[in-house]
Amino acid sequence: MKIKRPLIVTVALVGLAAPAAVTATPASAAVTGQMPSHHGHKAPVVRELATFAAAGCEGSCGSGSTVGPDGALYVTDGIGGRVVRIDPRTGRMTTFASGLPLQVAGLGGAIDVAFLGHTAYVLVTLVGPFFGQPDVVDGIYRVNKDGSLAVIADIGAWSTLNPPTTDYFVASGLQYAMQPYGDGFLVTDGHHNRVLKVKLDGKIEELMAFDDIVPTGLEVSGHRVYMGEAGPVPHRPETGRVVAFSSRSSNAREVASGASLIVDVEFGPRHQLYALSQGLWDLPNDPANAGAPASPNTGELVRVEPDGTFTTVVGDLDRPTSVEFIDEAAYVITLTGKVIKIDHISGSSR
Repeated sequence: MKIKRPLIVTVALVGLAAPAAVTATPASAAVTGQMPSHHGHKAPVVRELATFAAAGCEGSCGSGSTVGPDGALYVTDGIGGRVVRIDPRTGRMTTFASGLPLQVAGLGGAIDVAFLGHTAYVLVTLVGPFFGQPDVVDGIYRVNKDGSLAVIADIGAWSTLNPPTTDYFVASGLQYAMQPYGDGFLVTDGHHNRVLKVKLDGKIEELMAFDDIVPTGLEVSGHRVYMGEAGPVPHRPETGRVVAFSSRSSNAREVASGASLIVDVEFGPRHQLYALSQGLWDLPNDPANAGAPASPNTGELVRVEPDGTFTTVVGDLDRPTSVEFIDEAAYVITLTGKVIKIDHISGSSR
């Protein structure tokens, strides 16, 4: 994959803004992008729950997220080198972990977070020797009980020694999302076009390699892995896909396609599969536009249908980056550093 691909994916999801006060929005806030109710069910209700980015944030201010064992939302802050905990009811934000490598050149740093049991792990990317930081590790960090950090896997070093078959520019890759799987994690690399299997003892292996499809978010159900594909520049809807595979698969099977720049995939209420489209990418297909995210207010939360299509649940989202589900609500992180809460999600499902 050429350099213009990873930069677009990076800007789409990497980093949050520096620490700032949270602004909770009342439930009466203006609702945008709602779809009509179906069969008497309540229509989804959209409101801003919290703002965790500095005022006037532009660029890569939103990133990866997960739901912790305590039921709270955890989001990575690449600019601040931390993980923030957000109360899903009130929007109150506190710092859960700090001292992670800071992003450089406005990209990278802490990009995703996941839990194994009650222990948090943070994925850090686009730092380290390739970026002039010889003592910084590009990989997975464990958050210890006392708040200290421990590196469990140096993915950047492994990737440099084990380059992909597709074109690349950054030797250490762009590790994009991680998901607990077995005795470790699966990690997508949006630059090297592959999925890695990383164990807690630091062992790394390539689970699956792809052509230039830009793998993004991950979800796991049993032994089956679901993965989003942003697709190569210029991110046409036909290349925005959700695919599925297992650890024994030789290739990925298409589950659904037709939404531009898919950045995440998650199961919601009643085990319904959803995907997150960052929106329309309508810039000229020119290297000068490398790094540009989707157009503002064109993102969508979409439902995966049995016939392989997507149905829009909520539209008009401003450059969303990741989504989590807690009970009957969806929580969408945006590039501008906001948490958008969408209630009555299942009311729009079949």
